[in-house]
Amino acid sequence: MEKVKISPGKLRGLRRLADEEGRFRMMAIDQRGSLKRMIKKATGREATYEDLAQVKKLIVKVLSPYSSATLIDPTYGFPNAAKYIPPEVGLLLAAEETGYLPAGTGEKERKSRLLEGWGVEKIKRAGADGVKLLLYYRDDASPEVVEHQRRIARQVGEECRAYDLPYVLELVSYPFKEDEAKAEDYEKNPEAAKNFARRKPEIVFSYVKEFAKPEYHVDILKVEFPADLKFCKEYADGAFDGIKRDPVYDLSEVEDFVREVTRLAKVPWVILSAGVGIEEFLEEVEIASRGGASGFLCGRALWKYCVDFYPDVEAVEEWLMTSGVENFQRLYAASAQAKPFFETEAFGSFSNLELTDKGPDWYKLYPGFGSA
Repeated sequence: MEKVKISPGKLRGLRRLADEEGRFRMMAIDQRGSLKRMIKKATGREATYEDLAQVKKLIVKVLSPYSSATLIDPTYGFPNAAKYIPPEVGLLLAAEETGYLPAGTGEKERKSRLLEGWGVEKIKRAGADGVKLLLYYRDDASPEVVEHQRRIARQVGEECRAYDLPYVLELVSYPFKEDEAKAEDYEKNPEAAKNFARRKPEIVFSYVKEFAKPEYHVDILKVEFPADLKFCKEYADGAFDGIKRDPVYDLSEVEDFVREVTRLAKVPWVILSAGVGIEEFLEEVEIASRGGASGFLCGRALWKYCVDFYPDVEAVEEWLMTSGVENFQRLYAASAQAKPFFETEAFGSFSNLELTDKGPDWYKLYPGFGSA
């Protein structure tokens, strides 16, 4: 197989984000809006800056050592928890503003935004091993919304290339059509919830195919599970939330969906938890790992129940040290068959990698800081 050229920053960054096996066992604690809502539910009051900083610090302090890399935000998380991320653990910093701008017909579509006063250059200076951008995406949204999302993805990708940092693109779909609804709304609108679940595989395929294109310079795709297991025949009896649903696919079909994501992705991909419970996510991780995923980047499924104990800091920490650590250990086991990033189609094998422009003049040819 022909040698695969890779820049030193990209190679070093990918190795920092992965564990020694080349698998990504990453933790996400970059949540902002969703964490505010969780804290408000637990305390009965609006969450303050100090509340978010405290919860993030506790989660990082206890669980970051178990991750191959930790994803955190620059607003509440990194300045308050940086010293608790172990030196052997990789660091991902988020580039986007929390939430989205309502857009499109009826303002039911979503535009992502970059965080003002922040960017890839600062992420590099802060010592991160990679950049993460969250992008809400439906290719059947309004053309103007679709192009806006693609433009942001390209911009960050070009900057990551210029600063030689790995680019992790997180892609999240959403229901916006009149005949679509989330799985949680099944009892109110079963047909709409089934419609969105039925369309989910093709929605995921479409965005994986788009953002695997070289023009975006993506190094790791962070992808939703390409089905909703709550609508899978083998789990539709309420296995995860007690709600029985009419199935729209079976496990064999779901496994085919995962393999299709791997075929389309080209680059390594990891699965995101999208707020599901830990039991459901464990099933998703195991299925995804068998089908070609290189691991996971897990947020709320891993740690969300600790927030129920806030503001009792000792109780939060105790939950993290027991149930949180157990969740991480179970995720490691579920991802045992994940494909090491250097064995994916993009690379072939570790021995197949070599630095771009390798040779006696390499140091002259390597671009200067911030140049393309």
